[in-house]
Amino acid sequence: MKNKVYLQGYKLKAIWVILALIIWESIARFSSVTSLAFPSLTLIGKALIESIISGEIINQMAFSLGLIILGLIISILLALIMSSLSIINPIVENLVDTCISIFHPLPGIALLPLIILWIGTGYKAVVFIIIHSVLWPMILNMVAGFKAIPQVYKKIGRNYEFSTGKIISKIYIPASLPYIIAGLKIGWARAWRAAISAEMIFGATGGKGGIGWYIFNKRVFMDTPGLFAGLIVIIIIGILVEDLAFGKLEETTIKKWGIS
Repeated sequence: MKNKVYLQGYKLKAIWVILALIIWESIARFSSVTSLAFPSLTLIGKALIESIISGEIINQMAFSLGLIILGLIISILLALIMSSLSIINPIVENLVDTCISIFHPLPGIALLPLIILWIGTGYKAVVFIIIHSVLWPMILNMVAGFKAIPQVYKKIGRNYEFSTGKIISKIYIPASLPYIIAGLKIGWARAWRAAISAEMIFGATGGKGGIGWYIFNKRVFMDTPGLFAGLIVIIIIGILVEDLAFGKLEETTIKKWGIS
């Protein structure tokens, strides 16, 4: 039954995608809009294939993914430490709440002058922006998940004489998985936006350029099909991670364990 529901969902998504492609191609072929603004799917597909064959878009996508994964790992570790300390100590909780109030509404791009002054324009600056963009929503979700845990779970841990670390690892984290995975999804999306924005501004970092730099170059040289090819690759990666990686993670944890 579940497989049928998933299959129907994918079919519906496919229908919407096909409909959007038909509308796009119709505008490109039959309207007076210039191909510079609205290239046909044929031109976009040709640009995508050429970039794949040359390895340009693959290498730059791999570089961006490497920075995003590094930023996500650091953000998850920092969020876990800060969230755990905030539920243990009220002073730390107040400090974390204050940091969230200050930094969460602050866009990473707004910090660029300071980042350039303190770190420079290398890959470390991009990773810093990713961490800033991901960390605060991750902490918000983790803390919300920890606070939503029923008191009976905590009492069971105390009855078994669990240490604080064991209570966090054995009770808090598993019981708040829906919140943590939701935070990961938000963090993944924000990490992409932060990385691409930073790469467009910083350019090639460490002698290499990411997908943001690829898109920026295509825009500068008025290669609109190549620009859309880069966007399509980002969309495909996003769909694969959202539906396969996060979907599989939810299947093996939340749905399997019956966590709600």
